[in-house]
Amino acid sequence: MTQQQESVEPQDYIEENLPQQEQFYRAPARFGSIPVEAEPKGWDRREGFRKHYPRIDLPTQIIERVSLGHHDPTHEPNRLIWGDNLHVMRQLPSNSVDLIYIDPPFFSGKEYNVMWGDSNELRSFNDIWEGGLDGYLIWLNARLYEMKRLLKTTGSIYVHCDWHASHYIKVEMDRIFGNSFFMNEVIWHYKSFHGNVKRYYPRKHDVLLVYTKPGKWTFNRQYDENNEDTIDFTRWNEYLVDGYKIMGSNMPMQDSRFTRFYRRWVKQNGREPGPDDVVYEVKGQALDTVWDIKPVDPKDSEERIGYPTQKPETLLERIISASSYEGDVVADFFVGGGTTAAVAQRLGRHFIACDQSRVAIAVTAERLKQQAQTRAMGDEYTPDFTVEQWGIYEAERLSDMPVDQFRDFVLRAYGASRIGQTGDGPHIHGWRNQLPIWVGEPELVSQATAADVQDFANAIRRSTQYQQANLRDGIMLAWGFRPDALAAAEQLRQLADVDVNFIRLKQVSIGDADFREHIIGRSTDKADYGEFLTFVQPPVVNVGYRSLGGGSVTFDAGDTAVINLDAEVVNVQWDFEYNGRRFSATPGYSFQKNKKPQLRVTHKFSSRGKRRIACRVQDSRGGEGIWVGEVEVN
Repeated sequence: MTQQQESVEPQDYIEENLPQQEQFYRAPARFGSIPVEAEPKGWDRREGFRKHYPRIDLPTQIIERVSLGHHDPTHEPNRLIWGDNLHVMRQLPSNSVDLIYIDPPFFSGKEYNVMWGDSNELRSFNDIWEGGLDGYLIWLNARLYEMKRLLKTTGSIYVHCDWHASHYIKVEMDRIFGNSFFMNEVIWHYKSFHGNVKRYYPRKHDVLLVYTKPGKWTFNRQYDENNEDTIDFTRWNEYLVDGYKIMGSNMPMQDSRFTRFYRRWVKQNGREPGPDDVVYEVKGQALDTVWDIKPVDPKDSEERIGYPTQKPETLLERIISASSYEGDVVADFFVGGGTTAAVAQRLGRHFIACDQSRVAIAVTAERLKQQAQTRAMGDEYTPDFTVEQWGIYEAERLSDMPVDQFRDFVLRAYGASRIGQTGDGPHIHGWRNQLPIWVGEPELVSQATAADVQDFANAIRRSTQYQQANLRDGIMLAWGFRPDALAAAEQLRQLADVDVNFIRLKQVSIGDADFREHIIGRSTDKADYGEFLTFVQPPVVNVGYRSLGGGSVTFDAGDTAVINLDAEVVNVQWDFEYNGRRFSATPGYSFQKNKKPQLRVTHKFSSRGKRRIACRVQDSRGGEGIWVGEVEVN
């Protein structure tokens, strides 16, 4: 049989083994037999972390490919993915990432960590803190295990944490990665306002735990900018000179240390240095494990995006520069405000960025677009990136797919494969557990007909499996079924009870509970699995506007209608220079912490005339809608 069985591992998924560290965890003989916990919390020797988090194989849905100037069709775009990062990582191939940086929720309480207000974010954080610290560590361990699998042998991982749980996380990472592959504990010391702290020392640092894989990991030494007079000359390398003048250095020519290097160069080369020759370079002091980097200034309108725990780009520049090269793949599975993706994009790295919040993905996408526009002004071209969704899908976008792509998507979501026997014909679209599958048309209003039922039944009769194994069952998947299709299938089922020549067909509506049963049936006790494989509708965005004169116009999206059940508007973005092709949010008109979405805004235009305006709205269930209109600016 050539049919793909349900939940078959992709061939590029290589299960990781825990490191063998018997000596490290050996119990002291003098204390007799005492229990030693050598495995990470939540690990099961037979099932690994899947005992607590069963594997779900679902495809990602590409919502948008954002073109940023890189038009090479062979180039793989960077990826920005909305979905549960554990299950997203399980879809990625092993040994495919060069550097991982994560800034996961600190163990400091749900209220502190919930940033955006999406229902997915709230659901996930409820799961994180179920069971206190042990529950938090099990939740994190399952993800760290997948990150280890994704890392190349030359790769590194930086885990950003704070005083609440950093020491507990290190113990777990020792068990997952191996104590011998712990590279550094880096202290990020941020100098900011202390507040009125009287009963303890002000807490002004975070911790970065750095681990590698068993191999020759990538590491590029980083240097500070100390004055040359404080630096031992043995740390100087070569530097370009223009005649006898050092470019970019304030060191005088008569300095004895330069003279020493100059004479050595002349002796080695047998001549005076010319304008294109190299003598030495002042690099500064090699950085140690204490980093004094300022946090993002709340008044910095260029870098600050309104994300409460936003990390400074300087911090990520240091990490990415030290532990990757241009063209390497950098991943961040808690991307939040998008700093990692933005810095990776600017430094010429490929990136995979993921977050459980739809708003975080929208904010990050706009940040990447705006950075690319700035780079384009300097003739710097930026690779495209895709915006993708996993587990929750936009039904209307699926209905716009070409029929073959739609059928591939539905088959994979249902745990089926298009691989079948030669001669299946056009009416058998895939197989699951040796059962033939038929998939309807992509349009939401499409419905299967009695003719579809008959064609599928006849195709099953003609199939090789039917001839060899008396196959009599099949599954039809469609958005809906016409009454005549339901009647035709019921007639076949009744005849099949008395005549083996007839076919029993199960009809399943895409999006109904039956369609999801094969995923959550074995894990119904997992509350966080209940939302997977659901389909959402976009909000109906309605915008009114009123000219105030002087180029100012007030826009009001308060009449927007949210369709998804129990959903509410969580983010509104405005583009006051919409070009009709790509939405690009105007800075300052998007999400801000502790404020309601900006449904009503006033914008002042620089000149009169017609303007094309766009408003994009996201709801708490992941639906996204857009309004486009023309406004006459007086």
